[in-house]
Amino acid sequence: MELFRLLLLAVLASEPAAAGGAETVGNSSEGLLEFSVGKFRYLELQKPFPEEAILRHISSNVTFLIFQIHSQYQNTTVSFSETLLPNASGTGTDKGLVFILRPEQSICTWHLETSDPEPVQNMAIPLSYSESDPIPGGCNLEFDLDIDSNIYLEYNFFETTIKFAPANLGHARGTDAPPCDVKTGQDSRWRLQYDVYQYFLPENDLTEEALLRHLQRMAEVPQVQANAVKSLLDKRRVSTKVFFTLFALLGLFICFFGHRFWKTELFFIGFIFMGFFFYILITRLTPIKYDVRLVLTAVAGSVGGIFLVAAWWRFGILVLCMLCIGLVLGFLVSSVTFFTPLGNLKIFRDDSVFWVTFSCIAILIPVVFMGCLRILNILSCGFIGSYSVVLAADSYLYTSLSYITLNVLKRVLHTDFRRAFINVPFQTNDFIILAVWGMLAVSGITLQIRRERGQPFFPPHPYKLWKRERERRVTNILDPSYHVPPLRERLYGRLAQIKELFQKEQPAGERTPLLL
Repeated sequence: MELFRLLLLAVLASEPAAAGGAETVGNSSEGLLEFSVGKFRYLELQKPFPEEAILRHISSNVTFLIFQIHSQYQNTTVSFSETLLPNASGTGTDKGLVFILRPEQSICTWHLETSDPEPVQNMAIPLSYSESDPIPGGCNLEFDLDIDSNIYLEYNFFETTIKFAPANLGHARGTDAPPCDVKTGQDSRWRLQYDVYQYFLPENDLTEEALLRHLQRMAEVPQVQANAVKSLLDKRRVSTKVFFTLFALLGLFICFFGHRFWKTELFFIGFIFMGFFFYILITRLTPIKYDVRLVLTAVAGSVGGIFLVAAWWRFGILVLCMLCIGLVLGFLVSSVTFFTPLGNLKIFRDDSVFWVTFSCIAILIPVVFMGCLRILNILSCGFIGSYSVVLAADSYLYTSLSYITLNVLKRVLHTDFRRAFINVPFQTNDFIILAVWGMLAVSGITLQIRRERGQPFFPPHPYKLWKRERERRVTNILDPSYHVPPLRERLYGRLAQIKELFQKEQPAGERTPLLL
């Protein structure tokens, strides 16, 4: 019963051609249940008495229909014919059938029945769509129906999984449907986007009447948009835009000037290190909202960056700092490797095989370049800094390149993600952003290699320089800083100056009395 407390519906089509929403009991003639487009109807089904539903006077500009039927917990079967066929019928509490109309067709019928011994209360509605509307489930390859517009929910204690067949582009009556997987351009089904909306039922009201009444608010696209809340499943919210925009600005600076500004680069790498692991930790252990998690991740990342800079300033262990930088570059290279079709190999569905291989690739990068640390550092600046621009671009427009790292993050957060097929088509945005990423990386690497030619490989140890400078100032009496008073005396002098500001000014003149 808890499933009824949350309704998740994917909007797969644009606005239907006919508006509706009013309830009606309809008319029955010749043993048929009369329906009207966009009108809800309540009906009762009994096991030995199947019913036939009919929709008359279908407009010529309607190209396909969706017939929905809902009940609370008892199953109902809806079919195109009296003989139940797996590819032309469906059984469940919430089922829908898509009917593609033939030329000149103005009447459509469905057959309704139930196998439950008790009478089943149902609510049904036919909806009409034009040739400009996408066909939900039109590219179905995994479910029984030829065209399956239904949504299938799987849920456990941690998450709810929504499954549905991809939609196809609409087409006119009497014409063939566009092919589903021949091409992936903007003139194919790949241009369709899917939005997920959620609608909560009232608390403590699990009655059949309440369920069917509230289902009416989620039957058509305009009603869904008016009554439900769009689930923010992507990265495209204000907090995400702010976070990744600032991150990209810092990444651009690192891309072109990271090796010269060594401490800034260390802050950038420490931010990535700490922020990534902290986000995983609080996501898996706490139910904190996304915006709060993002703010806490930014704070934790800043702490990590400051810590890495402080560690370099005090201890000056170059190998340790370069190991962190090399591991971040190795993480990106390993993520790119598994973003290719190699990541869809069946062997990598096993978590142990995946993570061992992923870790080996990530560790291999700093090991290979350990003999030429400056080259490793410049390569890291170019590739990592420029990839931050890709993540920022995904905050404003869709790009598959953001899933290079997001797929790894999802696999860490969700144990069932190993079963997901992560192959995505490359579209125009992806090619443009890939070209920008490559251009920035090559430009940043080339500029830094040319500028650092003849310069010291890395800056000296900051703490040793500071200590040497302090000793020089103490022993060199010719240094003006040698004659600077101690801190305590300087503070007392400042306090005395502040006191003088509040003292009354003494009048000038002779005050000693004259002796006559």
